[in-house]
Amino acid sequence: MSKKEEFNKLKVSEEYGGVAGDFCNGGNVGAGSESDQHTDEVPFAKYPRPQLKRDSFLNLNGKWDCGAVVPFPLGSYNCGVSASLSASDDCDFPQNGCNFEQYSYHTTFSLPDGFIKDRVLLNFGAVDQIATVFIDGKKVGEHEGGYTPFSFDITEALSSENPHKIQVDVIDTLDHKFPYGKQKKARGGMWYTPISGIWQTVWLESVPRQYIRGLKITPDLEGIKLEIDECYENTSSITAASDTYNITVSRATDDVQVSAEPDAQFSTQVLTLTTSEKSLYIKIENPKLWSPEDPNLYYITVKTAHDTVQSYFGLRTVGIARDKDGYQRLLLNGEPYFFNGVLDQGYWPEGIFLPNSEKGWESDILAMKKLGFNTLRKHIKVEPALFYEACDRLGMVVFQDFVNNSDYSFFHDTILPTVFPRLCDKGFFKDKHYHKSSETRQIFKKTVAATIDCLYNFPCICYYTVFNEGWGQFCADELYDFVKAHDSTRIIDSTSGWFKQKKTDVHSDHVYFRKIKVKKSDKPIVISEFGGYSFKLEPNHYFNKNQNYGYKTFVSQSELEKAIHELYDTQIKPYVKKGLCAAIYTQLSDVEDETNGFLTYDRIPKVESNFEVDFS
Repeated sequence: MSKKEEFNKLKVSEEYGGVAGDFCNGGNVGAGSESDQHTDEVPFAKYPRPQLKRDSFLNLNGKWDCGAVVPFPLGSYNCGVSASLSASDDCDFPQNGCNFEQYSYHTTFSLPDGFIKDRVLLNFGAVDQIATVFIDGKKVGEHEGGYTPFSFDITEALSSENPHKIQVDVIDTLDHKFPYGKQKKARGGMWYTPISGIWQTVWLESVPRQYIRGLKITPDLEGIKLEIDECYENTSSITAASDTYNITVSRATDDVQVSAEPDAQFSTQVLTLTTSEKSLYIKIENPKLWSPEDPNLYYITVKTAHDTVQSYFGLRTVGIARDKDGYQRLLLNGEPYFFNGVLDQGYWPEGIFLPNSEKGWESDILAMKKLGFNTLRKHIKVEPALFYEACDRLGMVVFQDFVNNSDYSFFHDTILPTVFPRLCDKGFFKDKHYHKSSETRQIFKKTVAATIDCLYNFPCICYYTVFNEGWGQFCADELYDFVKAHDSTRIIDSTSGWFKQKKTDVHSDHVYFRKIKVKKSDKPIVISEFGGYSFKLEPNHYFNKNQNYGYKTFVSQSELEKAIHELYDTQIKPYVKKGLCAAIYTQLSDVEDETNGFLTYDRIPKVESNFEVDFS
């Protein structure tokens, strides 16, 4: 067995990854064997859309008849599908080695008695890259792009009797016109193993003909603006308004632990109201604000004559203002706040894009809070909604990157800014002619808009990064306006690292191969990447014995801890009083060849339990 294979078979503990090994479907999905249906739990069994919950929910995760364990992506150990699969009578597409460029999922499911109200919706958290979906042999829809959720109304396609067959044909050639993040077929260094296919929860819900399609919640420090999107019959039909909306707002009781899921039943009622308005402001008496130190959440239930949904919100604002010394500061809830963060890539040894269970996200968040951090920069990846719910509940700010598409150029995107940092920092390189494909540009903008739409309600998200280090960058000033038009409530970092243009809310730098020096700026200053100190933890807590990627290498834990403390004490903390507003250390965990995490790839801490980066 190779070192890589040995590492990928490591069983991550309950604390850091939940249940490891093979999963089954719990008897809801597929034929399976009798023994299969009595073993492990359904993976990612929690309700997957915490910002719009209703009482209709049938989870299709588990071992499908094609052999894949959904929602773990193709190519991952947890998925359970051999990389050497070839075409068969049960598979419409041939399998293309370990890359799974084409694959056909199929299984069966049965709808419980009384499940159907009027319409049945099939929901996917994400499928990479192109998905074509069939129900009982009828095509119900197609979706392009691997990082955002989508759904189809499958009512008309359902046959009259159980069981029903679902088939999902996937094409993923890692076409760079679609967002791809850090996936690369020839993985290595800062590029990682690619995934394909379904990688988030697949589930069914049934809705009445007139149902609540969405809630948009915009908070301030005293209440929220609530916008109700109601749909008649299906998502392509005209919008119709109910006569009245009955709204209840409640707050978590003080004795509920932060580990509890958002749920109105563990709360104290704050207010109730009845309105005919689809857009209204709701004022909260004696408001309790959301912050990493005190992550207060409110629950909201909206009920019509036809439908009932539950969501939640946090009262918080982000902004920019000048302090008494003339420095521009990032504000949280109207006060200057230092965002002390780490880069979070969201990769895992057994599931690649997913931990073994939802507990993996919670453990990462709590581990970073214990080290003194209050912010995660979610690096060119969009996570399942339950990740952001965990950040909301446990108290962790998220700086959210949009996912890059277009080709990467090592010379242009890395060598030039490393050798000529001043030129790349002063707008010398104009980006309106970069990545000129109109199709690729439109796909990026469409994905940005979809990302904002699905993440808008999460209070933890305070900051968007549009382009990272020039990857896929084009017309950054226009993209700043585009993002601001879709969401004016968050900070926008148009060009994280280099190739700065004119429009951005912050001055954002990456510093690895030189000493950090912060110069006064007319914008809040953010060191959006730095550090990256490498240390391999023995024995076997690394992905690749012969390769190592980091920006400075250490051979002992004590040396690593000393160097990190010195870096903060001499190059970060002194600049806080001179305008530095945020610092993002690389990184939360090792990722494959990269060994520069506070945790190993299998989530073992590299620093002592009392280690802390303290800005108090």
